Amino acid sequence: MLNKFRSKALALALAAVILPACTDKQPEASNPQETTTQSEAENVTAKEVAGKTDKLIGQTVTVRSNAVNKISPTTFSITDDDFFGGDTILVVNATGDTQPLPEGTELQITGEVKKFGTSDLNKEYKLTLDSKDYTKFEGKPAIVAKSIALAPKPGQITSNPSEYYDKVIAVPGKIADVVDKNAFTLDDQKLIGANNLLVLIPPSNTTAIKKDETVVATGKLRKLVVADLEKEYKFTWDAGVKQKLETEYKDKPVLVADGIYPSALPESLDK
Repeated sequence: MLNKFRSKALALALAAVILPACTDKQPEASNPQETTTQSEAENVTAKEVAGKTDKLIGQTVTVRSNAVNKISPTTFSITDDDFFGGDTILVVNATGDTQPLPEGTELQITGEVKKFGTSDLNKEYKLTLDSKDYTKFEGKPAIVAKSIALAPKPGQITSNPSEYYDKVIAVPGKIADVVDKNAFTLDDQKLIGANNLLVLIPPSNTTAIKKDETVVATGKLRKLVVADLEKEYKFTWDAGVKQKLETEYKDKPVLVADGIYPSALPESLDK
């Protein structure tokens, strides 16, 4: 469902964050021991994707955006006023799965930047796009998506967890409270009054975490049942941590993370 993170991929930023590709396997970061930003040379903005397409052709990028317009079961457009100036960019879903486009929930999209050509993409990806529907996109930058994931904010999840249970999602937020080396909460700074989201890192993942760092956590959402999680993931919490989890988070939503990645401000391709 979700594609493996490429540490050398160029990252395309929307809303001033750099996001990884999600994976249903254990992600591989360039250095799993730390959550520092990727090199400046690897960071590009959405504006640069639209304006410097030739430099990005064949590169894998990751964006966060609401879907603006569904054109067909396998195509939709996205936009961002800050970076695109109101222009739209086409996304072609090449994941093999039809991705629903929920209102009010952002998507995390990872894929290859290409100059759009209806006939070329139909041939390469065995699609049946009708050229008359894509006249305004011909020759312009498009993202051929290898993975598309729901990307709700922490407050959206804690306010309506049933919408996201048992789904693999990508969640951005600020680390508000470090409960344990394997447990922390994400704060939704945009939604006032929303509860923080608990995130658990299985012992097999050695990613370090730090209070106040802004990150993206990817994984599956479920209800917190301490005994089940201890058995399934081999957590070894001490009595104090277990009591805190049982008291404050029992039966509440918890994201069991398969990856924790840093945010980064967009940087110029020319740097």
